[in-house]
Amino acid sequence: MRKVKVSHIIVKVDDLHQAVAEYQDKGFEVEFGSAKNPHNAIIYFSNGPYLELLASTGMPKIMKMILRVFGKGKFVDRLNYWDNHKEGLCGVALENYKKDLNDEKDILKKYNQGYFQMQSGRNDAKGRKLRFTGLFPDELQIPFLMTYFNIDPKPKNFTHPNGVNKIKNISFGTKEEYVPIIQELCDDPTLTLFMGNGIKDLKFE
Repeated sequence: MRKVKVSHIIVKVDDLHQAVAEYQDKGFEVEFGSAKNPHNAIIYFSNGPYLELLASTGMPKIMKMILRVFGKGKFVDRLNYWDNHKEGLCGVALENYKKDLNDEKDILKKYNQGYFQMQSGRNDAKGRKLRFTGLFPDELQIPFLMTYFNIDPKPKNFTHPNGVNKIKNISFGTKEEYVPIIQELCDDPTLTLFMGNGIKDLKFE
């Protein structure tokens, strides 16, 4: 059986510092994604997916232009989708627990789906050098994938001050033709698929 789970859910925010304060007021522990000039903030859970509060991808316009020149326009479309999305739930990432995404690439090839792979990472606010490989399908209604971080950043046996332990369920809308692809990519019961576009609901436990 495959072991690909939901990695995290992207929540687009207009003002990162304001969003962090609002989630803290709701009883969540939140940490900025980096110590200097953060573009995102993270709400970790000991088990299961985490939340990423995303103000922007941080990708400069000139780099987006260069990527398009080199045939990576679909990847840029995904970045722009996140950058221009209204506030709220806007993306799902999946993760495996290997050092590569070769099996996932084979599945996408099987369904004639293009993709872009890149090495990525960030130095987080606690000084950890988090690194991973990302795999971004050309089709925006298929979640992107990543290898798990080289360092586990999640707290152990942690419950947020509001009593929340984990994300129980994510309802993700996509086209009918992409459902078999996502089901083959991911075996996580946390993810519920329906015919639609984007995340409809998020439940905590």
